[in-house]
Parts: sequence; structure tokens; C-alpha cells
Amino acid sequence: MPDQPNKPESSKSNAVSRRRFLATTAAAPAMFHIVPAHCLGGPKHTPPSETLGGALIGVGGRGPGTFNTMSQGHKVVKVAQCDVKWVGSADNKSRYTDYRRLLERDDIDVVAIATPPHWHALISIAAMQAGKDVLCEKPMTHHISEGRAVVNAAKRYGRIWQVGTFGRFGASRNRGNIETHKIMRSGVKLPHEVVHIRKGGFKVKQWSGRVNQKPQDPPASLDWDMYCGPAPYKPYQRPRVGGTHRWYWDYEGGGLCDMAQHHLDPLNWLYGKDDTSPVRITPYAPPAHPEVTSMWGWVELEYADGFTLVLESGEWGEPYSRKKSRGIKLSDLPEADRKKVEAMPDPDPLLSFAEAVKQRKPAGGNPEAAHRTVTVIHLANLAIRLGRPLRFDPDTERFIGDDYANRLIEQPMRAPWRL
Repeated sequence: MPDQPNKPESSKSNAVSRRRFLATTAAAPAMFHIVPAHCLGGPKHTPPSETLGGALIGVGGRGPGTFNTMSQGHKVVKVAQCDVKWVGSADNKSRYTDYRRLLERDDIDVVAIATPPHWHALISIAAMQAGKDVLCEKPMTHHISEGRAVVNAAKRYGRIWQVGTFGRFGASRNRGNIETHKIMRSGVKLPHEVVHIRKGGFKVKQWSGRVNQKPQDPPASLDWDMYCGPAPYKPYQRPRVGGTHRWYWDYEGGGLCDMAQHHLDPLNWLYGKDDTSPVRITPYAPPAHPEVTSMWGWVELEYADGFTLVLESGEWGEPYSRKKSRGIKLSDLPEADRKKVEAMPDPDPLLSFAEAVKQRKPAGGNPEAAHRTVTVIHLANLAIRLGRPLRFDPDTERFIGDDYANRLIEQPMRAPWRL
């Protein structure tokens, strides 16, 4: 991505101001002050120090809902918004068409991102580099390499990042799920293969693309070049903007990218896969179109420990029948392994975005967890697109013996954009 201007950290400048204030007041004669109640907080007042400035980037579709979700649990005042469809109406004060100008503001603490996915990584990284915490819509990223870049940026800049899906929070409070999670994280040898089949809910037909759309002139209010951003610059076609952007590999990845992070995020927590990825991916789908998404039947994803996750569309071809769904219980384990699992502490409760921002600790849908979930989606889509099984190394995050597939892990961005 184009280099961002270096700015002093706001926390340092604030610290200097506080020190100067304390030194000045310590030297001044003692006196009493009457302070308004709203400055101190209380049951009906939020002190200014606890009010965050918020911004929304991508105002259509999920935008308002994403901002409202980001605002839950703490007081956030929306001070700016950005959208590429505001050419001619943006004032560069509260409405922008270029997110980089918005991120220069010092009065923004938290940012909600609800653009199409091909922008998620670049804007997330730029926001964190600018000292903002981020809640980003699903899917987390457009490519596998982008997820790792977001993870690294969150660590480098010490920011909070949360993906905009929250099923894992409910899943993590269920006692049976906690038991399964502990078994899968214990390292004991599983007595049988654990298989989870997730069937349906992927909107495959709904978001399968239509070919031969007629090129048109973009609306005067749309910055088409900025909309394309890091994606290839193609002639404007009406379906490329709005919900039907999911038709195109350039911007998303069909119904699988649209819906699967909702379904898989709680499963990734349940089966303890927040730090690893599948090693063998087997698709069942017709040949994929190079430009637009299309139908598929199922994808089988196996992990190194033998756990198998199956994504079945239920919308094309023969049903999945290679394996049967099978879970794991404490009673399945030998006594020594049972005792080992029982001695394990329960996992820490997951922090909401608001609590993570307050405590400066990772949120429940933190970058690493979200990256591992969306990697499952990208692996499945790549196997569908290539029409063949793949082998993947979850440590190096590269395909094994497959140079062509590896080129799809980190797809080139259109200049001047770069990770």
C-alpha cells in the first residue's frame, strides 16, 4: 500500500500534556474548583475520557450495522465516514472518498470497515498503523497472505482488531463445547477420527456469477478507480458494485466467502484450530469460471491430527458420503487421557471488542483466530477453482509441491497498492 505519513503517537503527546498539567497545578496555590458532573462521569454521565471517536469506511450494505456493533459496550461518537460513491458530495471534514485522508485525523480512535473484501486488509493495516483499533466485516481478507499481514500489523502497532462475526462467543460459553475444546487442545491421541460436516447455509447459487455482463460508464458519483483499488482495473459493470460484487473473484469469493466465516468461526474455536490450518483439501465441483464464482458440491479439509471438516453446499451434485459425522467425548478417552483433560483449566473467557479496547488485550475474534478461519475458506475456494486436491503446510502457509497454487496465496495487487 502507498506509504503512510509518520505521525507522533497520540499516547505520547497526551502523556506529555498530562505531565505538564500536573507540574503546573502542583506549583500553583491550592484552590477549590466546581467541576460539572458530566466531566466526572457517573450513572447518567460518560466522562469525555471514556468517549471514543469512531469512523465508518464503507457505508452501504453492512456499514451501519458494523458501526453499531463496534459501538456496543462503550460510547463511540461517529465523527467521519468514507465511501467511494461520494464523488462530488464529500467535504473532507465528515465525508470522505479516500480513507487515507480520514485516517489522518487524531480524533478517531476506532474504525469500522465494511468495504468489499478486496479492501479489508489494506484498510485494516493502514488504520492500525495510524493508531486506530479496528472492527472489520467478514470475510477477514481476500487472500491468505493478506490475513498474515493483518496479524503482523496488529502485533507491530499494538492495536485491537476484531472480525465482524461473533458466533464463537456463544459457542465458548457452552459446557459441552468447552469439554470438546479442551480435548482437541490437550494433545492426547484421539481414539477415532473426528469429523464435522457443515451442510448448507453458504448461498452458493445466490452468489454464483453471471458472465457476459455489458460494460457501462460508471456513475459520476463513483470513484471507479478507487473502488477497484488493489484489484485489476476492469470495465465498469453494474453487478461489480453492491452485493453482487460477490460474483467476482476480483473482489470476494461467492457465497462461501460471504457466509462461511459465520459458520466456521465457532467451529474453529470448538475444535481448537485457532493456530493451525488443514493439510489436505479435496474438492467436488464442476470446472470453475476464471472470472466469476460458480456452483460446487463439497470440500473435504483434513487436519494433521486427523480431524476432518466438510463443507457441503447441498446445492450441486451428489451428496458427500466419504466419511460420517462423528464427535468426541471425554468418555471416549482412556483413563489417563481423561485425567489429563480434566486437569486442564477452562479456556479464558473471550473478550468483546469493547472490553479488548479497554483492557488492551486481544479480542475474541482476534487477527490470528480470524485468519485461521478465513484460511479454511480460501483453501476450499482455491481447491474449487483449481479443480484438484491440494496439500498445505499450516506452518509456512504454502502449498506443498504446487507452484501454481502458491501463486494464488499472494495474488499481485494493482500499483501503487501493496501490503
